[in-house]
Amino acid sequence: MEQDVESPAISGHSKFLKPAGKDLPKQLAAMDQARKVQRYVQKDGKCNVHHGNVRETYRYLTDIFTTLVDLKWRFNLFIFVLVYTVTWLFFGFMWWLIAYLRGDLDHIADNLWTPCVNNLNGFVSAFLFSIETETTIGYGYRVITDKCPEGIVLLLIQSVLGSIVNAFMVGCMFVKISQPKKRAETLVFSTNAVISMRDGRLCLMFRVGDLRNSHIVEASIRAKLIKSKQTKEGEFIPLNQTDINVGYNTGDDRLFLVSPLIICHEINQNSPFWEISPAHLAKEELEIVVILEGMVEATGMTCQARSSYVSSEIKWGYRFTPVLTLEDGFYEVDYNSFHDIYETNTPACSARQLADMNGRGRLPLTWSMASKLSQQGLVPETEHQDPRTERNGDVANAETESKV
Repeated sequence: MEQDVESPAISGHSKFLKPAGKDLPKQLAAMDQARKVQRYVQKDGKCNVHHGNVRETYRYLTDIFTTLVDLKWRFNLFIFVLVYTVTWLFFGFMWWLIAYLRGDLDHIADNLWTPCVNNLNGFVSAFLFSIETETTIGYGYRVITDKCPEGIVLLLIQSVLGSIVNAFMVGCMFVKISQPKKRAETLVFSTNAVISMRDGRLCLMFRVGDLRNSHIVEASIRAKLIKSKQTKEGEFIPLNQTDINVGYNTGDDRLFLVSPLIICHEINQNSPFWEISPAHLAKEELEIVVILEGMVEATGMTCQARSSYVSSEIKWGYRFTPVLTLEDGFYEVDYNSFHDIYETNTPACSARQLADMNGRGRLPLTWSMASKLSQQGLVPETEHQDPRTERNGDVANAETESKV
């Protein structure tokens, strides 16, 4: 796997460039829905899996903190307000009950009577005293006296339970606000994945980028092929997951994500795409799930960003347009071209067939002789080639157009 920090050498716009607007992921999602393409992971990273018939629902209550954090904001805010309101009402009722049982409500105007709580003359005043006690406001008008031991015990209980409720609910809200998945919103993946030649080998590539100036520490990338499989014994495995090597053996899966990088998977004998050709790819029902993980530099929390590519989003014979240019003393990234791709000479056969023909010496090592490929039926005839030569996986200066 190679991480390609792209060259800024590009002049003008080629006719092969296919710009992808900011709304293109939404448009592709709508097209997938129209074609009834069933995704395992949505383009925005949400997993398209629903858990049904869960009988052991009590397990959600054993981890109530995580359950509250995972709730939607409207339910979370509702529970936040409900917990405090119920707590205040409950202890307000307890203060009113103590005053009622002691007879304080019958001696409101008696100056010789020492009540449990001064100036407590009904449930409303007991409720206000409960709020003052739990929130430690302390207006000073209603105050507990030393002639009420049951009130002192209730004061201790409410103070302790109030501190626990505050820690639990405030902690829950803080975690929900600072959830690292919000950081993943600024980690972007290219709309399409591409397959083209790189260093004489067929490679599957996609691009990742980080929109923020604060970096993702210890960033790593993984990829999975999601495809149904039937074993030799006849067992059918739906949504079987197969690892796609994007540099695990060489350490290239560890990213220094300062500028957009092109992640490359070499299609070799160990690749699940070894025998897939363009015609075969168009008929396949597969999905590539890519996962980017790392720690947020500002908080130290781990975040994960996900995206996926179905077969219709894997473009055969294309490369990514460079987005990095050298300015006066710094590098500038043009995210308007982040999703752009351009067409390039690529054999229309599987990597296995390509290796066999190379082994028999039927094909040259380079792809500058497009006529040789056309004679063998490996690329369709077109009027013009891409008017730019390729160097080290990038676009170099423009050259003259030539007919195949």
